Amino acid sequence: MLSSLHIENVAVIKDLDIDLEGGFTALTGETGAGKSIIIDSINMLIGGKLNRELIRTGEKKAVGILQ
Repeated sequence: MLSSLHIENVAVIKDLDIDLEGGFTALTGETGAGKSIIIDSINMLIGGKLNRELIRTGEKKAVGILQ
């Protein structure tokens, strides 16, 4: 089970920590809020193909940690 997510330098996200413990979690928000960026980051971390355009402008690498 996914309990936390840490991502750095992905698209417009500089540094983000999300705790997903304690039951059902839903990602909601307005268009452009970044939901797809979070899903793309999870996909990358579980072995999906990385789109280099996801790396934040001006940065050399993106970092992600799943727990």
